[in-house]
Amino acid sequence: MITVRGKQIEPLYSVEEIAKTVDRVAGEIAAVPAKDLLVISVLKGSFVFAADLIRALHHAGLAPEVEFISLSSYGAGTEPGEIRVLRDVESEVAGRTVLLIDDILESGRTVKFARDLMLSRGAAEVPIAVLLDKPMRRKADIEADYVGFSCPDQFVVGYGMDVGHAFRELPFVGRVVD
Repeated sequence: MITVRGKQIEPLYSVEEIAKTVDRVAGEIAAVPAKDLLVISVLKGSFVFAADLIRALHHAGLAPEVEFISLSSYGAGTEPGEIRVLRDVESEVAGRTVLLIDDILESGRTVKFARDLMLSRGAAEVPIAVLLDKPMRRKADIEADYVGFSCPDQFVVGYGMDVGHAFRELPFVGRVVD
């Protein structure tokens, strides 16, 4: 257990485990031919994973163009609603391989929306890379092509993921213990 901001955090995936996993995922991505690779990080939660993965892709011999998209699936409350684009990509996607990077695949609604949006804009293919996969939470018919870890059905924080805008800075993934 680690105490952060007065809360007990139980680490689930260490800094070292994450680093090895990011390198593995980058190797898997680099092993598949891509047409004019464009990497799109789905903000906000994926920014740390995306940064590490993009550097690992460079070490694996790839030089992708990098973009960001910000999506919202919540209205005034906490219940999922209509998905909206808050910040769109600026690059042309038509005819390209567009790799979507997200922190965690749970319901799948947001990443499916992003994938369908890129395909509707003419992307040649849209593989998905996630650090964490929670298949037991899936609501949309979608799976990631590249998965770092299969995550237990627990709320996780750290490595870019937050609860109430807290704990994004943690270098590991953990769960808040009440």
